[in-house]
Parts: sequence; C-alpha cells; structure tokens
Amino acid sequence: MKNSTMNTRETVFSAPTRRSEAHHKQLSVRTWLRLYACSNLIEQQIQQKLRAQYGTTLARFDFLAQLVREPLGMKMNVLSKKLMVSGGNITGLTDQLVKEELVVRQDDPLDRRSYLLICTEKGHQEFSEMAKSHERWVSELLGELDVTEIEQLYSCLDHLKNRLSTHS
Repeated sequence: MKNSTMNTRETVFSAPTRRSEAHHKQLSVRTWLRLYACSNLIEQQIQQKLRAQYGTTLARFDFLAQLVREPLGMKMNVLSKKLMVSGGNITGLTDQLVKEELVVRQDDPLDRRSYLLICTEKGHQEFSEMAKSHERWVSELLGELDVTEIEQLYSCLDHLKNRLSTHS
C-alpha cells in the first residue's frame, strides 16, 4: 500500500512539473522568435528610413555612433568587436567614410603598427542629425505601447540581458 501511495504522489507531482517544464521551454523558444522578429522589423524600418532620408545604411550609422562615443578614437579591431562584424567589413566602411571626410585615420601613439579611427567634425554633425531622426523613428515605432508597457518591456529585457551575461 505504501508503494502505491508513493507512485500516486510521484505521478501527481511529476506530471504538472513536466508539463510546466515543457510549456516553459516552448514558451521560451516562442519568446526568442518573437524578440527576433520584432528586432528584424524595427531594423528593416530604420534601415529604410536611413536610406530614404540620408542615403546611408544602418551599418554606417552604427559605425559613426561608436566613434562619436570615443572622441580619442578607436582601433579597428575594437570597433569590429563592438559592431560584431569582420575586420574586412570595417575596412570597407572605413575607406568609404574616410573618402567622405566623416572619419580620419590617425597613427596610434601607443602602437606604431596600428592607427585610430576618429570621427571628424563633419561626421559628428551628420551623425547628430541622423541620431535625432533615429530616436524619433524608434519612438514612433514603439508608440503603440504606453509608457508603463515600455518600462515593463525594458525591465524584462534588462533582466534577461543581465542573466544572459552571466552565462557567457
């Protein structure tokens, strides 16, 4: 009798737990896919607006954004890591932006073998104008959410980011 009671308890407690774990896994994957879809949709719309209004790409915008944050310049390999793209992509973008006088290459005083990329005044001005539009576009895209929903979403994503950072 004792064994049948134990088996019944195990069944009672195990089944919901297994269903809950399975549901959690399924919901986790669905949530990740939804995050990915939302990110792609926002990125596509921003990309279209940057191209239409400024004749530029999101990659160039991100490149300038990183350099604007580093007034003393940044090595190409550091920029490549921050943007999560290959060195070849950075070289191509750098060549274009140097040609347009938005970025300059400057010898690195601490390492004669490399140079720093520095955003020019013209680059700062162009980026500043694009950044204002970018902020407005993102605000419009998230405009269907009220402030409380945006705060909740931000809080959840911040929590997720912090948890993910501890796994790497």
